[in-house]
Amino acid sequence: MIISWNTTQACNISCIHCYRDAGIKRSDELDTAEGKKLLSEIAKAGFKIMIFSGGEPLLRPDIYELISFARSLGMRPVLGTNGILITPEVAGKLKKAGLACAGISLDSKDKAQHDKFRGSDGAWDKTLRGMAACRSAGLPFQIHTTVTNNNQDEITAITDFAVELGAVAHHIFFLVPAGRGKDIEATTLKTADYEPLLERILDKQTEVPIEIKPTCAPQFMRIAKQKNIPTRFTKGCLAGTSYCVILPNGDVHPCPYLPLKAGNVREKAFNLLWKESQLFHKFRHEPLTGGCSRCGYDDICGGCRARAYYYSDGNYLAEEPWCSCGR
Repeated sequence: MIISWNTTQACNISCIHCYRDAGIKRSDELDTAEGKKLLSEIAKAGFKIMIFSGGEPLLRPDIYELISFARSLGMRPVLGTNGILITPEVAGKLKKAGLACAGISLDSKDKAQHDKFRGSDGAWDKTLRGMAACRSAGLPFQIHTTVTNNNQDEITAITDFAVELGAVAHHIFFLVPAGRGKDIEATTLKTADYEPLLERILDKQTEVPIEIKPTCAPQFMRIAKQKNIPTRFTKGCLAGTSYCVILPNGDVHPCPYLPLKAGNVREKAFNLLWKESQLFHKFRHEPLTGGCSRCGYDDICGGCRARAYYYSDGNYLAEEPWCSCGR
């Protein structure tokens, strides 16, 4: 199982698609002691992969302490970062703390396009310097790319670039309208482009030595099965079943893009929330509707629940709107 903790709302840049609408630190963010208590409860619930994200998690002075503590609990700590703040010193401290991998965002091979998307001049150059620092420190890193209709044609070229840069994986995030992402909803891929890109990504997986993982595009599981392409993954959408997110103030949501609250870790231990939440129970046991109830792949795909929620006025059990299967 895998879990994300948005450790802070603070961020050093202003990405136009940010699902958390990050920028300024919240006054009610979990402190170090609360964070360690949370991590202990996450481990008790059986989670193995602990993602520290934000905002920008490197803006938390205690991030190294939190990573080290997660490692001591037997979890695999990873980081979601824009990479700008990763200097050689920071990379060394992250490795010493026990970080398993740094996920660094890169949305285009074109500097100007990446900088515009990230709302920060010079971001591309600083991000690549961060990757180089990780490589020099012996800290594994992977590249995270958010897909829109502006960069869809270069996605597999970014995979090749990831290989060239020494990344261990390329995780490709399909835009979900949440936070500031709602303002650029028109750039999301629709059915005509969505699935052909997934096919190109899966074909690319057979050509490169690193892992490629589409995220918020659960149809990749169906397409992989149809094309007989092996994958280590077992299901597309994990929201509320084997994945959830903790917000900076301790609220628990099924995924970063679903504004549905299961509880708050200040009010109830996370391991109990994970086990007893009625919201999570619905995600795990209530049947999907529409095309997702008819396609025959709901057990390995599940459709993007956040995208269903957004495009059906809050029905998170509705069909995936951009999937051609089951219609």
